[in-house]
Amino acid sequence: MSEQITIGAYLLERLAQLKVTSMFGVPGDFNLGFLDLVEDHPAMEWIGNCNELNAAYAADGYARVKPTSIGVITTTFGVGELSAINGIAGAFSEMVPVLHIVGVPSTSQQKNKPMLHHTLGDGRYDAYAKAAEQFAITQATLLDKRTAAQEIDRVITACITSARPVYLFIPTDVVFMKIPTGNLHTPLTSAFPPNDEETEQFVLDEIVRKVEAADGDAIFLVDACAVRHHVKDEVKELVEKTGFPVYAAPMGKSAVWEGYERYGGIYVGSISRPEIKEKVESAKLIISIGGLKSDFNTGNFTYRIPKQRTIELHSDHTLVQYAKYDAIGMKQLIPKLIPRLAGFAAAASKLSVPRFGARFPTEDPLGEETISHAWMWPRMSQFFREKDVIVSETGTSSFGVLDVPLPKDAINVSQILWGSIGWTVGSTLGAALAARDQNLGRTLLFIGDGSIQLTIQEVSTMMRLRLKPIIFLLNNSGYTIERYLHGTHRKYNDIVNWKWTQLLDVLAPADLEPRPKSYTVHTKKEFDELLNTPSFASCETIQLVEIMMDRFDAPQALQRQAELSGKTNAYVAEYL
Repeated sequence: MSEQITIGAYLLERLAQLKVTSMFGVPGDFNLGFLDLVEDHPAMEWIGNCNELNAAYAADGYARVKPTSIGVITTTFGVGELSAINGIAGAFSEMVPVLHIVGVPSTSQQKNKPMLHHTLGDGRYDAYAKAAEQFAITQATLLDKRTAAQEIDRVITACITSARPVYLFIPTDVVFMKIPTGNLHTPLTSAFPPNDEETEQFVLDEIVRKVEAADGDAIFLVDACAVRHHVKDEVKELVEKTGFPVYAAPMGKSAVWEGYERYGGIYVGSISRPEIKEKVESAKLIISIGGLKSDFNTGNFTYRIPKQRTIELHSDHTLVQYAKYDAIGMKQLIPKLIPRLAGFAAAASKLSVPRFGARFPTEDPLGEETISHAWMWPRMSQFFREKDVIVSETGTSSFGVLDVPLPKDAINVSQILWGSIGWTVGSTLGAALAARDQNLGRTLLFIGDGSIQLTIQEVSTMMRLRLKPIIFLLNNSGYTIERYLHGTHRKYNDIVNWKWTQLLDVLAPADLEPRPKSYTVHTKKEFDELLNTPSFASCETIQLVEIMMDRFDAPQALQRQAELSGKTNAYVAEYL
């Protein structure tokens, strides 16, 4: 007879096989039995968040920094799962593998439909699952123990292969049902089905012909899905062995080491640096890897790279100019493309590449001592170290960090497509835990005073877990990105100015040692001296730096993006 295991324990063993070590979420009466198993599991740590939205953000950040794993959140039926849904939708939008486990009423209650708490009072027990369908690649409700193992495996496999969220709904009485352990001996696969050999060979030949026709004048443009679908190593070998210039889109930042001699910088359409824009748009052939053409990722759709000069490599298809080849994925294609394109290395080496570096302003319009974005981000680039995890909030931070190079093996974490303000606080929690698992460097959060007010509670969870990020809080008196988009002087873009340097003490556990530290810097000199302080840079404890900035100052890239967005999203009274 096969050994037996509870369904809840089976699920946890599958997650442990994927090296999931942290589970985020909030306890509720329909998931408490499952949480007993989580708390008792030797390889799993129950994090316990302040709210479900933050837990979803944390699972997202964890998955981004730990590419061999997935993020996991557990909530309760209805009130818990709906609170998390914005975070899950963001993970879907940005292609992040997150498993949402929901504890739901027992199988008999779902059949008889009594008017339970957390329901809508009308017997529609499936209403929340129907909502979840919009933000998940697949889902399963575990009602039959005979198929539970197969359903768990199916859903998790879909999560890791598609890099999208999935849902598992587990009734209270199913958690402790016993099933055989046999399936656990077969590892879950993260691989796509193999490319069709004949079609793949044709595609390879076509790509080589296009490079030949361009006389070797080709570039690589690397984007978000190169990270999400785990081809960073393949891309590294491809760019190094071919020697073609390589650029990145904003969502692809840190997919390629920005100190690499053939790396030219970030291409964002019309708001790119002039030398980057010229090199990318004048290339005879652009080979895009993992492209994601959203508005903020393309300079409001101002890419100037027509299809007749473009090849696109994606996780599940390839585009060669106007021809689409379904089921020809880049994970298997790129290794075969490398030797085919390596012969162009001599021609590629003659193509000049602009040197991508931080640029201090020659003249600062805000004055010599005032901390400006134009000065701060080049200065921060000197503070960054190899293997740092750099989390930048939607708005001034996510745009500012684009303009400076990151060190080798540093990881950039930002949410450019979904853009939910406050996301980075929860994400920093998950990112810091993943960084600890993988022996990465410091975790650094850049966030504005408006954004952090939405999710500040999760800093208390970081301190409870003895995590030591540095929180760089940009105090510019409100929602700066919104000021640039609309309502520059409107009150709705203002916020209450909290006593920021007192917050860590308020949120910290009484027994936290060493105690958290907070600072306020008003001038470049004060900020520079703090960054040069060894004890500060070594992250001996969690730290918060309040950076006083002008409310109307913003990175140039954000200002240009806001101008473009303002033109396309103009508020027009059509009835006038």
